Amino acid sequence: MAPFARPSVGFATILAARIPNRTSQLCAASSSLNARLGRPNASLCAIRRLQTVSKASLLPPSAITRATLTDSSVEPSSSRSRKRPLCLTNRLTPRCIAVQTRRNFHTYFVTHLPSSSVHPDSRLSRGPGHKLPRDASTPHTPSPGSAPAVAPPYIPSTRDLTVVRIPMRRAKHHLGVATDRGRRPYNEDRDQAGTISLPAFAKRAPRSVQQKPGEATPADSALGDPQVFYFGVFDGHGGTQCAEFIREELPGYIENASKEFGLQSSLRKTKPGREHSQYRSPPKAPSIKDAPEPVQMKGPEEVKKSMPPTKPSAIVEKPVHGEPIHSAVSPPAEVTDHAKAIQLEKDLVKEYKDTIGGYFRRFYPEHFVLSKDGPKEDGDITIESVLTYAFLRADLDFVSAQAQKVDPDDSRVSDIPLNNDEILGVPHATPSGHGIGGNTRFKGGSTASIALISTPTAAPFWHPAAQSTLLCAHVGDSRILLCDTATGLAQPLTSDHHPSNPTETRRLRRYAPAGSMVSGDSFGEERIAGLANSRAFGDMKSKRIGVSAEPEITRVEMGPAQYSFLVLMSDGISGTLSDQEIVDVVKEARTPEEGARSVVAYATEVSSDGDNATCQVVRLGGWERRSEGGLGSLGTKELRDMRRTESLDPRRGKQ
Repeated sequence: MAPFARPSVGFATILAARIPNRTSQLCAASSSLNARLGRPNASLCAIRRLQTVSKASLLPPSAITRATLTDSSVEPSSSRSRKRPLCLTNRLTPRCIAVQTRRNFHTYFVTHLPSSSVHPDSRLSRGPGHKLPRDASTPHTPSPGSAPAVAPPYIPSTRDLTVVRIPMRRAKHHLGVATDRGRRPYNEDRDQAGTISLPAFAKRAPRSVQQKPGEATPADSALGDPQVFYFGVFDGHGGTQCAEFIREELPGYIENASKEFGLQSSLRKTKPGREHSQYRSPPKAPSIKDAPEPVQMKGPEEVKKSMPPTKPSAIVEKPVHGEPIHSAVSPPAEVTDHAKAIQLEKDLVKEYKDTIGGYFRRFYPEHFVLSKDGPKEDGDITIESVLTYAFLRADLDFVSAQAQKVDPDDSRVSDIPLNNDEILGVPHATPSGHGIGGNTRFKGGSTASIALISTPTAAPFWHPAAQSTLLCAHVGDSRILLCDTATGLAQPLTSDHHPSNPTETRRLRRYAPAGSMVSGDSFGEERIAGLANSRAFGDMKSKRIGVSAEPEITRVEMGPAQYSFLVLMSDGISGTLSDQEIVDVVKEARTPEEGARSVVAYATEVSSDGDNATCQVVRLGGWERRSEGGLGSLGTKELRDMRRTESLDPRRGKQ
């Protein structure tokens, strides 16, 4: 054996004494294989990381350490530096020790690159460029290692099948994202955007309009449906741990919930065995009857009656927010096993009852088919049921994980690894396999407002002729708005989950313990146990009195170019600006990216408290006509100019 082969074996031998038995066996096996292959320098047993945990993690001794085996000769440096925290469970699960599989959520979308007669595909090569007479031509004899003379048959001749990936945050004409910490020491807001592996939930379009002339044709998802887009804004309070957990893990919880429920595509129409034609018909020839009806714009006089009242003064004590639009009726979803889906709901509700108690002893989520008398007779599983399950599952896992950790503010348990009396339950493994939070207990929480967009055809949702279905799930006081193309008015999709909200007041009084600890502060605002939000992720100390993560879900069927854009924002914006001010600022921007930056800049300029501000602007089918309906962007221009002038007044005295 070569002298330099020894360190490879010695390295594996030394590590075998420091890592679990299974990992050491893999190490030794890889070293032996390395020596047999004559590759002494290329060690297959490169240990990415060794992490140790204290007794507080409740892991058995065999799981004290964790090692991930990778090939150091092929793994990129960026992957080696990526953190992989431990799973916080009371038992060793395969998810904790196995190499993690690739997640289905992506921060990009895929689309087909269309062919062009002006710029032909460079790969279009049918053969050599010369055209000699047959008797003057000679057969081509390739030399060893040379490329073939003609294009292989598996390479497409046009770009119709060329799929490209477009990062969401770089698509400035489709998505705009901006954030600012204001006058706070750090920014607790988080946001997310991408595509999620979820069966289509859009309303199936008639066969005659499934393919429009000149439609763009984005690539399908792995499920065969058009891609489902995911957008979200998360406003953390008390720290960033909960907001970061929801940003990274919530898409995975939604994907896992859809798989556990056996959710099927809403576009499924034909019988099993005809999968190749069940989603959409082949492209049709252009026809005038397929053109969508134009949006009927409304004039300024018609819209003025619907405009929210504005005060003549520029000082706005509290912004005016309209009532959210009514949710469309969601059709029953097709699931592979209806009984299993109901059992999943039962188990989760029971786990909440046994783990937390209090408010959750009489807890029956709105979109579950459960009631105090058992399953509803006419109850159907819907996509809303899946989202509710995912939200509640994620929140319970986060709270259970924090309950196992040491409370840094409690001197009684600061010197011991674990306080058994405070354990609420055992969290499930997260979809990504990563850990939950840090080493000490996190008592804060986070709001969450997400938007899912599904289309019934291959046309993307931002196409002017495309129909789509928008599904919003919301917890807390972050906010989601639509801009109506015909009127130019803001259409709220969410309501603020505050104790002063009549809906929240009825919910808390019906379920929570007496009084539910709702009281007013010195500014006249009602709070529950000191919290401004009556629904939130985390906030483990307030769970028993009704601070739930059950989402408020709104479904909107969007017609072709019916809406101009979608806005998601944290309360640093919605707590300062009215809904109409926000959409009017976006109307004046040239791109969604510029619109998001303008909203954040305006909010931080006129804000009196300097809260964190985060905004997402999503382009929809009516973007090009966003300023044509109603008063355009002039409806609140005078008010905005007055507020900007007022913000520059040195006597204003921002607090």
